[in-house]
Amino acid sequence: MTVIADFSQDYEGERCVLRFSGNLTLARIRKLSERLDQVEGRGLLLDLSDVGRMDTVGAWLIYKLGRDREAEITGASEEHQRLIEQVGEADRPVKVRPDPDSALHRVLGQVGGAVAMAGSTLIGLVGFLGALLIAVWSVITHPRRFRFNAVVQRFEVVGVHALGIIGLMSFLVGVVIAQQGALQLRQFGAEVFTINLIGRMSVKELGVLMTAIMVAGRSGSAFAAQIGSMKLTEEIDAMRTIGVSPMEALVLPRVMATVLLMPLLGMYAALIAIVGGGLFSWISLDIPPVTFWGRIREVVPMTDVWQALIKAPVFGLIIAMAGCYQGMQVEGNAEDVGLRTTAAVVQAIFLVIVLDAFFAVFFSSIGWM
Repeated sequence: MTVIADFSQDYEGERCVLRFSGNLTLARIRKLSERLDQVEGRGLLLDLSDVGRMDTVGAWLIYKLGRDREAEITGASEEHQRLIEQVGEADRPVKVRPDPDSALHRVLGQVGGAVAMAGSTLIGLVGFLGALLIAVWSVITHPRRFRFNAVVQRFEVVGVHALGIIGLMSFLVGVVIAQQGALQLRQFGAEVFTINLIGRMSVKELGVLMTAIMVAGRSGSAFAAQIGSMKLTEEIDAMRTIGVSPMEALVLPRVMATVLLMPLLGMYAALIAIVGGGLFSWISLDIPPVTFWGRIREVVPMTDVWQALIKAPVFGLIIAMAGCYQGMQVEGNAEDVGLRTTAAVVQAIFLVIVLDAFFAVFFSSIGWM
């Protein structure tokens, strides 16, 4: 059988018959297609009995003849017939541009997608909390599986290394509170009440809240990136293979460190904010430090301290869980690590603010004003 693509033209009665031979492949049919364009008439009969090999280009040539000339195909082998059918199924117009959609539909679609994503994330976080509780119980029942060194290392990363940035931020926040409060209270001759504003705002709200936001941006993102990179390099799968639980080895130390250190960091931030406000009051309002600290002890009730100590561990739990959960969800490529890291920070800050509002309403309802 010759490999050169060719055809012969014959007639059966009034019907034109094209008998193909050789290999209908890209390298063989360039001249053949030019000759086929010279064949006139419709209702052709295409005989493929002598065809050897056929690729998609040859199948497209036969399919195009059958489509444009209303030709009938005969003598094709099972493989050739299947290839021609597949080429025909792919013969569909391709949309260069998507169909125009109204702005309302796009907005509704984006809102619906965001709601669905939020719901699935919430369900995932609840399931992740359940897995974390199982890991805690497993460590309690088997104390030798507790990784003390990993927790201490997280103490250093989450707490000690964060003292500088949290202290600077809290100091500046205290100065801003004092400056803005004094500016407004000066209109009523009540500048001395700036001390009340500094003390209660720093201890009750801004100390813990700003610390939670800083920890979410610093440690929560680091958790997501670290665990996400391990997931991407299949280290977590390797841990499961050798019988090590990732929840116990990776997640639990990070959660414990964040939960235990958040109250300390919150009180540290509140103290530094008070120092910043006191320094501003001393320089700008001529309130001596002795008077300032004595007034702080009078106006800040212990209920404010208890509120901060109650909120801080909950915020730490949310931040660590969001970071570790998003890290565990990394799949595909390195780009997903960045997306999950961003999602961890956004979700942690959002949940912290929502919970802070809930705590404010709850403490007001029980009389802790």
